[in-house]
Amino acid sequence: MESFALHSLSTATTYSFFLPSRSYLQSPQPIFKSPSPILRTLSNPLLFTPLSKPHKPNSPSHFTLHSSQIETSSTVPATHTTPPPPPQGAKILPLIASISIGLILRFVIPKPVQVSQQGWQLLSIFVSTIAGLVLSPLPVGAWAFLGLTTSIVTKTLTFSTAFSAFTNDVIWLIVISFFFARGFVKTGLGDRIATYFVKWLGKSTLGLSYGLTFSEALIAPAMPSTTARAGGVFLPIIKSLSLSAGSKPGDSSSRKLGSYLIQSQFQSAGNSSALFLTAAAQNLLCLKLAEELGVIISSPWVSWFKAATLPAIVCLLATPLILYSLYPPEIKDTPEAPAIAAKKLENMGPVTRNEWIMMGTMLLAVSLWVSGDALGIPSVVAAMIGLSILLSLGVLNWDDCLSEKSAWDTLTWFAVLVGMAGQLTNLGVVTWMSDSVAKCLQSFSLSWPTAFGVLQASYFLIHYMFASQTGHVGALYSAFLAMHLAAGVPGVLAAQVLAYNTNLFGAITHYSSGQAAVYYGAGYVDLPDVFKMGFVMAVINALIWGIVGTFWWKFLGLY
Repeated sequence: MESFALHSLSTATTYSFFLPSRSYLQSPQPIFKSPSPILRTLSNPLLFTPLSKPHKPNSPSHFTLHSSQIETSSTVPATHTTPPPPPQGAKILPLIASISIGLILRFVIPKPVQVSQQGWQLLSIFVSTIAGLVLSPLPVGAWAFLGLTTSIVTKTLTFSTAFSAFTNDVIWLIVISFFFARGFVKTGLGDRIATYFVKWLGKSTLGLSYGLTFSEALIAPAMPSTTARAGGVFLPIIKSLSLSAGSKPGDSSSRKLGSYLIQSQFQSAGNSSALFLTAAAQNLLCLKLAEELGVIISSPWVSWFKAATLPAIVCLLATPLILYSLYPPEIKDTPEAPAIAAKKLENMGPVTRNEWIMMGTMLLAVSLWVSGDALGIPSVVAAMIGLSILLSLGVLNWDDCLSEKSAWDTLTWFAVLVGMAGQLTNLGVVTWMSDSVAKCLQSFSLSWPTAFGVLQASYFLIHYMFASQTGHVGALYSAFLAMHLAAGVPGVLAAQVLAYNTNLFGAITHYSSGQAAVYYGAGYVDLPDVFKMGFVMAVINALIWGIVGTFWWKFLGLY
């Protein structure tokens, strides 16, 4: 799940990532904790131990198979210092700024005649809430709750209306997806699948990258959290392989192998998430918001997959190769990587009962997601069936669900944003905004394809101001989709491409998504390289999706 990572990461500590042991996988401790799940995960000693000053790296051509103790041999016992106490209450300056933005909109800017008093007041509360999500005076869930409370206290919304989104089926589907992701990590199934791909394709650095990329694409539809895939499956594998090759974080040797593998996996993850409707939480939210604006997509899972297939697969095939040229590793061949993977699989032992149950349950869930319309089974009900199986057979227990704090945090702030956005639509505020933008575009005599390009680019670039993909969707997706519709863009095309864009901009900065914080926190990629390669790959992705997608979507009849 894509969490807010608003803290500065420019001076991040270098970490050593251990491969999850069986004892860790069975632990009920949450993988990602709110309010800042990724940063809290980075500080979890079960996963990460600060490295000592790196020793002189080995020769770039040297890649020796080490024992499973390689991580511990490259570290010294950590010196634990008492962290400073967390701040008490809200941060004053962000609090004042967030509230002031809403007050200025409410009492200084004249209300348009097309908007009701209730609508304008709700818009000011919504804008103040979004400002707080960016400026972070309080944790995300807490600030969203304050916005919800304000809407009720000011009698802008009734209690039942304000809380209506808490029964939203898509939000509960997202919550359950956190539990599925936990099951993949707890059982070790995701780790096993990725390790097999390393064994099959890992004889060269490029092949190793493709193996990791393909394995993520394979498990993505059944593990609906890019952040969980990054932190729970792929980063530990990349860390182990890199250290085995003498490539250490925070050191000149990082460019041997680790930097390239991190960049390749990071930049490929967005296309894996865009390929399947159930590969990321924000995808589900996008279609729900589109439905509220009257854009109904029949057989959503299949329709989504068909429209994304060609451009996403082209990007998945191109990304490791492009980065191999633009951001090359020093080590080109990794002949012992398959041996490392084979040794790890041997240590893991045969597929366990819980892994088989997890595999069968997710195959059932994906099958129901694909054929749910024909069978009359909504997606959330399919997810509930899957979770019930995992709970009944002991793969997950209720403590696992209760300790997945980021799931419950997401339920809170997501429901608040979705509820406010829905009421803004009902009160005509979104229609007024879209009509205003449409008139502006018409004044330039823009055709709908040109308006489509301008709006998509604007939606993408605005993400430099956001630290969450789902937060971006909750704040802006409805408004931008309404602008597309007002400009004459076909509804289904606009809704799906905006959603695809939501996945692609998750790799443009070190704070743009949950997985961005995970991969940057590994210490293998310098901050300037994150921004540089993020922008370059964003342009390349835009060209591929724009060119390939244009012909493919025409062939599918989307316009």
